[in-house]
Amino acid sequence: MAKDTFLNRKTTLNLKGKLADLSRPAVMAILNLTPDSFYNNSRVGTADDALKRTETFLNEGAKYIDIGAYSSRPGAAEVSTDEELSRIVPIVELLSKEFPEAWLSIDTFRAKVAKESIEAGAHLINDIAGGGMDEAMFQTIADLQVPYILMHMRGTPQTMQQQTGYADIGLDLVDYFSSKVAGLHKLGAKDIILDPGFGFAKTTDENYQLLHQLADLDVFEMPVLVGFSRKSMIYKFLGGGPAEALNGTSVLNTIALMKGAGILRVHDVKAAAECIALVEKTRSY
Repeated sequence: MAKDTFLNRKTTLNLKGKLADLSRPAVMAILNLTPDSFYNNSRVGTADDALKRTETFLNEGAKYIDIGAYSSRPGAAEVSTDEELSRIVPIVELLSKEFPEAWLSIDTFRAKVAKESIEAGAHLINDIAGGGMDEAMFQTIADLQVPYILMHMRGTPQTMQQQTGYADIGLDLVDYFSSKVAGLHKLGAKDIILDPGFGFAKTTDENYQLLHQLADLDVFEMPVLVGFSRKSMIYKFLGGGPAEALNGTSVLNTIALMKGAGILRVHDVKAAAECIALVEKTRSY
């Protein structure tokens, strides 16, 4: 069933006049420009590091590079808009020049950062707050006419883990996305990708229940992005820490692909690309 529902979903994105193909699942690589990301091996400290890391990601099969300068881990420190821009914009300008084939995504909940990053060369916006932390975001996305990753979260990164608890997590997310998508469409936004927000305002059990019910999002016939990479929902259950969570990440990515996920947001591109290749192999018969 997941194969059929995946084929019913929108399979292209308009990225500044060029079409990105989503007819098969794709990998989005995480490029952290923060000093306090939860997984320290993912942090990039210099422009040269960013170039080398991006080149590796692309060589390993990434189609999208998700650039973030504000850590969204639980309890993360506040970062000013100016500081976020000072971290992101020079890297976007550099990467868009050096790797014109890469689709650059900006991980931000701020409309100003979104606008200036797109103007600097980025292609799409990944908003963990679903427009809930900047009332100007939806209008900005509509004005820019760029794809928008709409994530589910309650509260803020500082408060989200005190805002768990759902009557039916799958149906709650359908209600949330229905309202948000309607608001975006009313303003004229077009390409929307849904992200259920694993790890955001959800307990460990709620994360797994959500994965079990992931196909509830088929009703929207929109691309679905998942982000499990090395998160606590894996290592709190299996033991260890982020450094030991790659195998668990691959297992959850595979389950999500079988349920119709179209984009895997990860730290480890090669492993995610292998998940996609093996799932596609099983679908080829």
